[in-house]
Amino acid sequence: MRYCCSTRDGLLWHIYYRNQGHNGKPVPTPDSTLEEPDESWFWDQLMRALRIVIPIAAIILLTIYGGIGYLIASGVTGAEREDLEDSLAAHGVAFEDVDFMSRTGDVNLSGWYVVARNTSPTIIFVHGIGSQRTGDQMTELAVEFHEHGFGFLMFDLRAHGLSGGDKTTGGYHERFDVLGAFDFLKMRGVDSGEIGVLGLSMGAGTSAMTAATEPAITALVLDSPYAIASELIAQETARKTPFPEWFVPLFIPMAKVWADLLYDIDVDAMSPEKMVSELDYPIMVIYGTGDTRIPSDHGQRVFDAAPDGSVLWAVEDSDHLDAYIEHPDEYAERVISYFVGRLSVD
Repeated sequence: MRYCCSTRDGLLWHIYYRNQGHNGKPVPTPDSTLEEPDESWFWDQLMRALRIVIPIAAIILLTIYGGIGYLIASGVTGAEREDLEDSLAAHGVAFEDVDFMSRTGDVNLSGWYVVARNTSPTIIFVHGIGSQRTGDQMTELAVEFHEHGFGFLMFDLRAHGLSGGDKTTGGYHERFDVLGAFDFLKMRGVDSGEIGVLGLSMGAGTSAMTAATEPAITALVLDSPYAIASELIAQETARKTPFPEWFVPLFIPMAKVWADLLYDIDVDAMSPEKMVSELDYPIMVIYGTGDTRIPSDHGQRVFDAAPDGSVLWAVEDSDHLDAYIEHPDEYAERVISYFVGRLSVD
């Protein structure tokens, strides 16, 4: 008989098995009862652990992904109010303080209305994001229009200036604000054929979507428009949230989901490039080739998609919305000339 360990241990093992009813049978030695380690046991335990860990990790990652997407959506749509910078009164222009509702009836909007002389056109001015009715020298431009007999309506989009609302949507819901302005002018007796729209930056994108929605609008000037809103999400997020621009693209799909769920915004539908292609009249597009806010190719793409006969003014080396600042007389002349050609003028 072979013993492992020691003779004493082997004898004790033999006695134990006899007492357990192994009389007459071979008594196994201690080492003969020990099996080699079973590798399947290790893998079974590992898989059991993974079945617990993987779902938990997935839930954590999805929560982080969804949370960052939410922060992007809520951050980009946050209001950026600033005070009015100028006044028509300071320029000696008589005006009326007016309030009217967005066409959807959900937001009260505040503005200034100046009546046109006789049958001269009336222009709706649409400012950009984070601005207000007097931003980007719009008051000075409006005064020049007034000197040519034009009437105009300058107003604050939702979540800007003195208007109601607490969320800005990049033009998706703001188009109904512009339509509310259009409805206000018609209610005041202005013929739809005498109403033109001039939009700046986000206001240009908003105006393009407005014109595609309202066929009665037949004159449109877009200064520094974006072509497709979704292409600017990363840079706008970096501007309005702590997230760096390089970090954002991975989370854009989730941000779009939140934008739709929380604010009823279809980001992919915000395409002035597509909207102007649906118009049946020539428009005017202005952009600076040195634009550092909205890449100048956006303005070019909008123009390329516009109907035949549309007018382009690409201002060499000009930055975002600087065309009027750098060339005020030429800007006014070009824009007024376009509106005169499109609308009734006394």
